[in-house]
Amino acid sequence: MEFRIERGALAEAVAWAARVLPVRSPVPVLGGLLLDMESGGGDGTGGGTGAGRLRISGLDYEASARIDVAAEALSPGKVLVMGRRLLDICKVLPDGPVECAVEGSRFTVSGDGARFGLSVLPLDDYPALPPLPQVRGAVDAELFAAAVADVAVAAGRDDTLPALTGIRLELDGDTMTLAATDRYRFAVRTVPWKATAPGESADVLVSARRLTEIARSLGRSGLVSVALDAGSAGFEHAGMRTTVRLLEGRLPRHEKLFAMEDPAEALVDRARLTEAVKRVSVVADGDSPVQMTFSRADASVTLRAGYEDDVASQWLPAALEGAEELTVAFNPGYLADALATFTGPSLRLRLMGAGQRAMITDEADTGSHRHLLMSVRAQLA
Repeated sequence: MEFRIERGALAEAVAWAARVLPVRSPVPVLGGLLLDMESGGGDGTGGGTGAGRLRISGLDYEASARIDVAAEALSPGKVLVMGRRLLDICKVLPDGPVECAVEGSRFTVSGDGARFGLSVLPLDDYPALPPLPQVRGAVDAELFAAAVADVAVAAGRDDTLPALTGIRLELDGDTMTLAATDRYRFAVRTVPWKATAPGESADVLVSARRLTEIARSLGRSGLVSVALDAGSAGFEHAGMRTTVRLLEGRLPRHEKLFAMEDPAEALVDRARLTEAVKRVSVVADGDSPVQMTFSRADASVTLRAGYEDDVASQWLPAALEGAEELTVAFNPGYLADALATFTGPSLRLRLMGAGQRAMITDEADTGSHRHLLMSVRAQLA
């Protein structure tokens, strides 16, 4: 096996495939990346020199990744090497063309006078990559990445409650719904998607950490193919293919939680509110809350944080309807996370009162992006 490739292309492909490698594994070969060089030229029998395809694959018990990249095939073949060591080498190689080859029990990487050798792992011990599940349809890559990022902030971090660390992925007709909750907040995004068949539907739970990595890595243009079966989800885009094992369990439905009877509503500038939350939060030690007092008469909201002599406040214009005055308080980190997922000029806050639910949407509230927070009962000095 021997091939030539640009350092940058090799480094990007290796980094993409190495994302799924376990940090520690009792099975040494699972730390490996499989490099498969196929010739596209020569005499048609797999020999000769010419344009070819280098396929790099990696997997662990939960996920797999495979990427195809163009390379000049000098000799086709396969090799299994330690993935993170190869990634470290790619990072320090000089820019320009790189030549890679198997020489006995060693895989060599060289370019512009630099030369590295890597031990070869046994190919026979390497498990087969899981197949891509049935493709159910496709979604715009940029919309998908944004939607995953918007809901992932609400996913739980406690591995003892694995279902809450996931993102619910629901397919229904021409709509994809993503949702996540850690019991204190609940984020939902809907995006359009193209089903492969009329009436296509599914409702699965995918690790928020894994799905975030996948969405970030697949690129920001074109369509991402979405594949699902009973035990795994798969995503494919521009020569990149990845699978991830589904989580067991289900998230609670959000429809009833999001139904709020006769709430007060406040309209406030998104950028100014986001900046004000950051400003007053500098005195909010630990999980001490940020309190927001809305006044209809003054058309304002005053943010306060801190206790005793260590306090901060900020006044902002805000329009309040449905109440003369209302005070709510939120965990500052949760509130900042929620605000950061919106991009429009104004936000609409539906408020039930202290210690109750609060809904954040954009001003128009088309239903495509909603973030529910539980307010806390707090008395600030």
